Amino acid sequence: MKKTTTALAIAFGVLALAACKKSPNEQAAENVESNYSNAAENLEATTSNAGEAIEANAENASSEVKAAGENQAEAIKNEGKEKANAIRNGATTATTNNSH
Repeated sequence: MKKTTTALAIAFGVLALAACKKSPNEQAAENVESNYSNAAENLEATTSNAGEAIEANAENASSEVKAAGENQAEAIKNEGKEKANAIRNGATTATTNNSH
């Protein structure tokens, strides 16, 4: 915002100096052109900032999704190992009981 205000002040100063030698129509046309140019530059800056914020948020969200998936996958693997060990232990116990 400060840059925009400074840019506008400089632009108006330059236009004021240049206006001394130009017709009223030319002055008005240059003022209109300058105002539109400033508006376009502000829009570009705003959309650029918004785009960067969206990219940063998307990267963070992507990392969170990946981490959650990795955590869930690890939990599934651990659960599978526990069930397999329970089966093994049950099979060992059943085999031991049958041999007596």
